[in-house]
Amino acid sequence: MIIRPPSEAGSILLQVTLGCSHGKCAFCGAYLGKRFGIKPREVVFGDIAWVARHCRDQRRVFLCDGDAVILPQVRLVEILTRIREDLPWVTRVGAYAGAKSLKRKTDAELAELRGLGLGIVYMGLESGDDAILRAMGKNGDAACIVEQGRRARAAGLKLNVTVINGLGGVERSAIHAEATARALTRMDPDQVGALSLMLVPGTPLHDRFERGEFVPPDARGMLRELRALLAGTELTRGLFLADHASNYLPLKVRLPSGRDAALTRIDRALDGLTPLRPESARRL
Repeated sequence: MIIRPPSEAGSILLQVTLGCSHGKCAFCGAYLGKRFGIKPREVVFGDIAWVARHCRDQRRVFLCDGDAVILPQVRLVEILTRIREDLPWVTRVGAYAGAKSLKRKTDAELAELRGLGLGIVYMGLESGDDAILRAMGKNGDAACIVEQGRRARAAGLKLNVTVINGLGGVERSAIHAEATARALTRMDPDQVGALSLMLVPGTPLHDRFERGEFVPPDARGMLRELRALLAGTELTRGLFLADHASNYLPLKVRLPSGRDAALTRIDRALDGLTPLRPESARRL
């Protein structure tokens, strides 16, 4: 199974790693049973050669799987250089990047990757609350994730950051929204992608739910949390998207100008004046 961001739907999906280098997040079912590994150089280069013959209409490449930036710098440089040489029509390369992988790169190495065509990284903050991050098995605390996101931006990379509504459960819902808004404000990414939690069978978080140890917010609770998150997030000039299929109310907000209209739309939904996506239509 290949996972990619919604915005990379039309991109060439070039698999350079298998699975996720961390693979311990309690909520994530993306790579269950998939051991992390690095694709052999000759396989990746063979795939690029195939793309050169068959994918001349696509202008973007996305490096799969879960954290391609974890690759050693020399390997990433080889791949980006080969893409530039063999696919000269490609205008941007993207990849997932965790705080762990970004921390392993120097500022000069990040700038080198940007110069070779890596244009955007997708980073999972998930929550700005350290207690939630620990409970979910995330790598690094909020301060570390924010710092690494800021380093990516300083290197000239476009930064897309994901957060998950409902991740603190009913118990820490308000704390989760407020802390996450503060973290996003400090990071100031180009784009925020707000998802709503969906429990995946086989994950540790689903097991906790089954045992009654974790109670997720209901649809209205998710909306209230989303409202607090949006109200508290200050971006210089970024997009706040809650249009993923997991969300009950799709939103696309340009901050800061579109905030008030979006908050009004959420209020109308909370008052029952705007229909929500039915539970049966929600998707990961």
